[in-house]
Amino acid sequence: MGNLILNQLTEFLLIHVLALLLGLSVKKYQLRVNYTRKINHFFVFFLPYLLKTIFPFKETLITQIIIACTGLATLGIYLKPIRNNVRLVRLMFAAFDRPEDRPFTLKWLFTQYLITYLVAIPLWVLFNKLGHTEAISIIILINAIGDGLAEPVGITWGKHKYAVKAIFTNRAYTRSFEGSAIVFLVAVIVVALFQNHFNASQFIVALLTVPILSTLAEAKSPHTWDSPFIFLFTGIALLGVYQF
Repeated sequence: MGNLILNQLTEFLLIHVLALLLGLSVKKYQLRVNYTRKINHFFVFFLPYLLKTIFPFKETLITQIIIACTGLATLGIYLKPIRNNVRLVRLMFAAFDRPEDRPFTLKWLFTQYLITYLVAIPLWVLFNKLGHTEAISIIILINAIGDGLAEPVGITWGKHKYAVKAIFTNRAYTRSFEGSAIVFLVAVIVVALFQNHFNASQFIVALLTVPILSTLAEAKSPHTWDSPFIFLFTGIALLGVYQF
């Protein structure tokens, strides 16, 4: 338990230090929030792997719930009364606060985190029982890298747009086919990297289904809600694959 506490405290500190640096980049150097959000996206997904090597702990259902609660609690620092009165918090929030997302930025962040955990934890339990712990790593890599690259690729090279909905509003948002294609490509590469965890039939089925379902999940999910949809439908695809 001691290592888990050190792990989570270190993660809390480093995530907020990064948010402060990214927020300063937005305010002082006009770096686009679309990019700073994705830098944070990569950091949030890959930092736990690094910290696990420094502060290792046994993963159980209880530790997963603690980590989820800690992650959700960290967003409390960005509540409007706090950020309106604390300059450092305002700067940190600037790293996430896309102008087009206002006034729903924090609501979307919190609900996305919450639903992602509500999907990810049962999947973690299920895949552990089935003896396929690699499945969670596959899902995380597709979500972290694929979804992480989709937006910057779409902003920079996306020429073919399509509309998506968002919760709490009737406002329409756009994604690009180029950005979604990155999710597909990343999913193919990730499945290939885990080839040794499948038999021959499973590998073929995984290549035919996982990239398609991951891409459709990202493409059809509400604005900012990519992660829970990618976790859910990639998880369902992998559950199907393991039946072969």
